[in-house]
Amino acid sequence: MLWTALEDPDPVLIFENGLLYNMEGDLAVDAGPVEISHAAIRRRGDDLTLIAFGGTLHKTLEAAERLVDEGIDCEVIDLRSLRPLDTEAIIASVSKTTRAVIVDEGWRSGGISAEVSARIMEGAFYRLDTPVMRVCSAEVPMPYAKHMEDAALPQVEKIMAAARQSTGRDG
Repeated sequence: MLWTALEDPDPVLIFENGLLYNMEGDLAVDAGPVEISHAAIRRRGDDLTLIAFGGTLHKTLEAAERLVDEGIDCEVIDLRSLRPLDTEAIIASVSKTTRAVIVDEGWRSGGISAEVSARIMEGAFYRLDTPVMRVCSAEVPMPYAKHMEDAALPQVEKIMAAARQSTGRDG
């Protein structure tokens, strides 16, 4: 995404998640500019739409893979860009799955998850089978201690619990 941002003639703000700096992975041989003004579907599914971006994406993908063993097939949308927000992709996915869980490292109050939820309600309300759910950070100052930081941020288990609740498979 940095490549595309650098080539854009307009100003582009990039917010990096410091927790991702230590992640390792393979870079595709044909890696290059990408379309940053549209969301990307990172995993196709039929039961539930999981919407994430930045530092929550990898946790969301892990949750989706683990939920397959429980019979919950999740579609995962990587927002990539928050402005413009790809409302069309969000509505198309939620209309297909009829359920949505938004994962956001921000607080529930006034965070991007509130905006995404509002857009789903405006564009797909009558297609929803359950209320839109959000997995967000605890509304506290971010702790420094690792175990407390982990408790404050969305984690795979919390995402899985929200997915189970949304699909009615929470026990």
